[in-house]
Amino acid sequence: MQRITIDPLTRLEGHGKIEIFLDEAGDVANAYLQVPELRGFERFCVGRPVEEMPVLTNRICGVCPEAHHMAAAKAADAVYGVTPPSAARKLRELLYSAFFFADHTTHFFILGGPDFIMGPETPVAERNILGIIKKVGLEVGGKVIQARKYGHTTVEIIGGRKVHPCTAVPGGQTKALSEIERVEIEKMGRWAVEFGQFALHVFHDLVLGNPEYRDMILGDAYTHKTYYMGLVDANNKVNFYDGRVRIVGPDGSLHGMYSPNEYTDWIAERVEPWSYLKFPYLKKVGWNGFTDGADSGIYMATPLSRLNASEGMSTPLAQAEYEKFFATLGKPAHSRLAIHWARLIELLFAAERWVELATDPEITSPDVRVQPTSSPTEGVGIVEAPRGTLTHHYRTDANGLLTMVNLVVGTTNNNAAMSLSINKAAKSVIKAGTTVTEGLLNRIEMAYRAYDPCLGCATHSLPGKIPLEVTIHGTDGEIVDVVRG
Repeated sequence: MQRITIDPLTRLEGHGKIEIFLDEAGDVANAYLQVPELRGFERFCVGRPVEEMPVLTNRICGVCPEAHHMAAAKAADAVYGVTPPSAARKLRELLYSAFFFADHTTHFFILGGPDFIMGPETPVAERNILGIIKKVGLEVGGKVIQARKYGHTTVEIIGGRKVHPCTAVPGGQTKALSEIERVEIEKMGRWAVEFGQFALHVFHDLVLGNPEYRDMILGDAYTHKTYYMGLVDANNKVNFYDGRVRIVGPDGSLHGMYSPNEYTDWIAERVEPWSYLKFPYLKKVGWNGFTDGADSGIYMATPLSRLNASEGMSTPLAQAEYEKFFATLGKPAHSRLAIHWARLIELLFAAERWVELATDPEITSPDVRVQPTSSPTEGVGIVEAPRGTLTHHYRTDANGLLTMVNLVVGTTNNNAAMSLSINKAAKSVIKAGTTVTEGLLNRIEMAYRAYDPCLGCATHSLPGKIPLEVTIHGTDGEIVDVVRG
C-alpha cells in the first residue's frame, strides 16, 4: 500500500499532518488528519485557583486568547454564582466583537484567502499574503493591516493588552471605559464596518465571480451533510458572547438547544489511537463512525454552522448578506468551502455589533464588577470562538482550587467533520494514474483549512471527564474491545 504524507500542514495554527493511503490500484483507500502534539492544558490547570483561569488559559495560544479569556471568565462567574453588571457584560462583548473582526480578517486574507485569490495551484511562493498584495494592490494590503491594528487596539484598550487580555475577572471587569476611549473605539468600529463591506465585495468579485471557484464551492468534493451548532440569542440570532447553543440537523430541522451547564447532556467525546485530538459527537444521535447524514452524530461548529443553526443576524448589513448567502446556497448550506463566505458575513456582523456597543449609553458606566461572595463550586462558560463553540467547565474545592478542568474547543468540535472532509477531498482529487503535485495536495489541505483549525489549544490530556469511548483494535485491525467511561 502506497502512502502519501502532507507534513507539515500549512496556514493553520499549531502542527498537524495528513496521511493518505492508496490501494493497489492507486485510488485513495483512506486519509487521516493526524495531530501529533499534546499540550495538556486540562491537566496542568488542576490545583490552580479558579480566578487565575482567565489569564492562564488565554496563554494557550496567541491567535485567539480572547476566546479563552472570555470562556474562562464566564465559567469563573458560574463557579462563584455571580452575575456581572450589565456594563461589564457589554464591555466584554465589545472587546470580543473587535477580536472576532481581527481574527476573521487574518484568516480570510492570510490563511484561507490565498487559495482563492491566487488560485489553489499557484506556486507556493506566490500563494500567500504577499502574493495577494501584489495581485490586488498595496492599498488592499494596507487595509488588511489597518483592520488588524484597529481590532487589536480595541482589545488593548478594554482588555489591558493587545495579546493575552487580563481585565475579565469573576464578577465582571477590572476597569471601566472612559469617554475618550469610547470615542476612539467608536471611530475604529465605524471604519471596521466599511472594511467588512469591502471584504465581502472582494469575495463576491474575485471568488464568486470566478466560475471555477464557484463550481468548486458548490461541488460534491467539499460537501458533507452533518449536524450544525452555534450560540444564539433569545431571538435565535447569531451571538458570539452569550446565549444558548442551538443544534440543527442535516435537513435544517431543530435537533435541540442547551444552556452551558447542560452541555454534558448533549456532547460526548471519543478518542482514536492516531490522534491526540478527541472526537466529540452528539449523544442523542450516537457515534456511528466517520459518516455523515442524520444517523451520524458528527456535527460541525464553524461560521457556516452558526449561520445554519441560527435564524438570522441581529444587525442590518449582516442580515442582508445572510439572506444573499442562503438564497445562493439553500439552507442549510453544506459546502465546507462556503465557510469562508460565512466568515466574512460574521466579520461584518462583528463590526456592526462593535459600533452598537461602542455607542451604548451604558458602556462607560463605572459599575463594572460585583465582588463574589458565595463559596466556589462548579461552573461552565461558553462563547463562540472564531473557529467554533468553546466550552470551559471547572470544578473546585471549597477554597476555589480547581479539581477538574474540561475544555471542548472549536477545533475539537470540528475534528470528526474535518476528517470527513479530508478523506472525501483526497478521494476526489487522487485517482488511479493521477500525477500527484503540490497543487493537487493543496486542494486536500483546503478541505481542513476552511475550518480554520487551531491545533495548539485542541489537544488535551486523556481521559477526559465527560463521556469517552476508546476503541481497541487488534493487529489485524479488528475491534477487540470498546471501553466507555
